[in-house]
Amino acid sequence: MAIEERMMLTPQGKVDLERERVLLKETKRPQLIQRIQELSDDGDVSDNSEFEDVKEELIQLDSRIREIEIFLEEAEVVEHVGANGVVVFGSTVTLIDDEQEVETWTIVGPQEASPLHGKISNISPVGSALLGKRAGDTISVSAPGGRTTFKIQDVR
Repeated sequence: MAIEERMMLTPQGKVDLERERVLLKETKRPQLIQRIQELSDDGDVSDNSEFEDVKEELIQLDSRIREIEIFLEEAEVVEHVGANGVVVFGSTVTLIDDEQEVETWTIVGPQEASPLHGKISNISPVGSALLGKRAGDTISVSAPGGRTTFKIQDVR
């Protein structure tokens, strides 16, 4: 039997997903439906690739809306409570890598992970290696480019 993974979300992650759901349902979905109507009003759609593309986009959008709604229903919102300098879900951690580059990451759930925005998943190699560690600790993580070592500078 597989171990059930806890679905966690930061309070900000919940707000962000709720905003995305509203945008998709109230703005993007009506726009796509209107575009489908316009294309079907133009005549025969049986050989219209634009019509098929818009229909496919609507299917994907509806799927994303359902995914967000299910996740919001089932996820546990976890408030970040400072754990005496220990890295926990919701912590923001500043690291120095092997080449002395400084990186700052917030540990979040997979649903809200966005490396471009400084958010990494608690189940990613770096995120999971950081959990339970403190400032001054060193972690070593395997990555596609080889093994990387990080020293934890700060935990907030």
